[in-house]
Amino acid sequence: MSGLFVDPEDTVDRQNEKLLKVVSALMRRVEQAGDERGEDYAYFQRALMLEEQVRERTRDLEQTLDLLNQSNARLSEASEAAQRARADLFNALEAVQEGFALFNADDVLVMCNSRFGMHMPDIKEQLRPGLTFQQYVHLVSQSRHLSLSDGETRETWAAKRRQNHKDHHVNFNVRIDEASWVQVSEHRTPSQGTAILQTDVTDMVRLERRERERLLDDQARLIRATLEHINQGICIFDSRHRLVWWNQRLEQLLHPPIEALQVGRSFGRLYRYLADTLGFRGGGSAATLQDWVEGAAGRSPLALEALAGEQTHLAVFAQEMPDTGFVISFTDVTAERAAVRAVYAANESLERRVLERTLALEDALDEAERANASKSRFVAAASHDLLQPLSAAKLFLASLNGMEIGDHAGQVVQRTQSALNSVESILAALLDISKLDSGQAAVAVSSVRMDQLLCPLFDEFEPLARQKGLELRIVPSGLFVESDPAYLRRILQNLIVNAIRYTSSGKVLVGTRRQAKALRIEVWDTGPGISAEDQDIVFKEFQRLSGARGMCDGVGLGLAIVERACALLGHPLSLDSEQGRGTGFFVTVPISRDQDPHAAVATNEPSRGEEPVDLLALVVEDDPTLRRALTTLLESWGVSVFDVAGHAEALSLIAAIEAVPDILLVDYQLADETSGLDTIAALRETHRYLPAILITADRTPDLRSRCREQGVGFMNKPIEPVALREMLFCLNRMRA
Repeated sequence: MSGLFVDPEDTVDRQNEKLLKVVSALMRRVEQAGDERGEDYAYFQRALMLEEQVRERTRDLEQTLDLLNQSNARLSEASEAAQRARADLFNALEAVQEGFALFNADDVLVMCNSRFGMHMPDIKEQLRPGLTFQQYVHLVSQSRHLSLSDGETRETWAAKRRQNHKDHHVNFNVRIDEASWVQVSEHRTPSQGTAILQTDVTDMVRLERRERERLLDDQARLIRATLEHINQGICIFDSRHRLVWWNQRLEQLLHPPIEALQVGRSFGRLYRYLADTLGFRGGGSAATLQDWVEGAAGRSPLALEALAGEQTHLAVFAQEMPDTGFVISFTDVTAERAAVRAVYAANESLERRVLERTLALEDALDEAERANASKSRFVAAASHDLLQPLSAAKLFLASLNGMEIGDHAGQVVQRTQSALNSVESILAALLDISKLDSGQAAVAVSSVRMDQLLCPLFDEFEPLARQKGLELRIVPSGLFVESDPAYLRRILQNLIVNAIRYTSSGKVLVGTRRQAKALRIEVWDTGPGISAEDQDIVFKEFQRLSGARGMCDGVGLGLAIVERACALLGHPLSLDSEQGRGTGFFVTVPISRDQDPHAAVATNEPSRGEEPVDLLALVVEDDPTLRRALTTLLESWGVSVFDVAGHAEALSLIAAIEAVPDILLVDYQLADETSGLDTIAALRETHRYLPAILITADRTPDLRSRCREQGVGFMNKPIEPVALREMLFCLNRMRA
């Protein structure tokens, strides 16, 4: 109902005023009309409601006024505090001895103290809030009190000042009226405004200059004292070629006239004296020195040599100074020249002696090379000669396997076989060392698959490890590496044998670890380990650690062969060992780019058993003992044998008999100086293709390659009965 009488746009007081008027009118109407109509009571109720609304509005108004009064009081207090803080800040800035100014983020001056610009009274009155930074720089640059350096204009100074303003922190000095200095420090505020502090540093600059002048004087005195005590004659000229200073040593060396050594005299006077008294040598002259002095700035140092009198040699050196002046020094080098002549004479004498010694050393080297070649030939010949009876002994022992002998005799045979195997290993090691040392070892690098190399090694050495109560574990890898398969196999053989030999309990682990483009082959054992001092000598010849005893344990050549073979192949070799915890040997081999599935590998296949081999064999061997042993062994296996001593007998025998042998066993070096390969080729010319095995002590890859090209089997001495029987077994199976 009140909405009918009250305008919401009116103020609260106006609304209350209208409501009171309405209430008064209604009350009068009620009093006048009485109870004439039934609506009077309704009017009265409305009046009461309106009165209650007036009271509520009045209370709200009073609360609002209270809150407004409180806010106004707090605002007044804050304003008074801000004014006090601003006054305190201004008073603090006024108390500061430096000039201070603050520009806002728009580069407009907000405040400054009375000392700001105090050194430039002609513009100080214009430095007021509202001034832009560009205007401030312009005013300073145009002030008559600003002193500029040589070559600097007011425009360039203003441009440089505006450029420096872009930096967050600037600190520089400004010279005022030629006698005062002001240091200006400009810093960026967090709100991106700029605070400038001006400090009078005149006293500091003057003190610094006095100190610098004092230091320069001290340095000048020190330089003079130093130059007076050096063993060189020195004279210094300024940029106009006028004499500035000289030392006493110059007078002692040149003895110039008094008028030539006077401060301010030109170089020309001294030059004429030098040209008349010095004899320049080595292509230089006094004119050379004169031309250098007259040259443009930036000239390079000049070195000349002159003779003063008949005995004194002088080294003349001229060098430009930073101010384009120059200094000339004269050094007495008479003793040095005499020493040089003596050195030349001694050098010629030494050259003659060196030539004589060189010729003697060349003769000694030739003798050593001849001795080394002789040694290599001796080792090869001795190995061949020793391998002949060794092969015969092994073959005779192998032929006993099929005979019935007592237990004691069997044990003797086994021990003898073991001893012969050790002798064979030692001879092979000696032969390898001889080849590696003589540089005659040839390598044939190819792609080698690691598991095809490692798995046969497990078959070969696992029984030996099991016999010692050790666990041999080899983790194969399908990767291919670039190496010589025969040498790499020999390296791993020696490392595994070495690990088994020196490990009394535990296990031997062989595995690989990939490293970028290389593969590291690791051989670990749980042996006693190698001390730090022994690690330096473990790869030397005939070095055995304390764990090996007896002839069957070798003579300490295994690791020496490993080191030389790794060096020959370019495979890094290293070890890691801790006493009491075992040893690890590591050979790093490059991984092959083309993973060739037909990679070459040297393997030893196991024996096929003891069943008889039904073959007819022709044995061509010039050593009667080895021929008899080989014949005995073959016959014990059921092989029918014809044996001859040489090439001619073999051809005559085959021509005389009607039967053609199933296989040829031919020695490489026959007594009549015929090659076994030639014998095999001659027999194949007169008959159909004959399977053949070449038996030799020669272990070179070249011979292996020739046998492979001609389809001839290859077997090294001493002959391994197991390997020979395997070849014969395979041939027998092919015939069947």
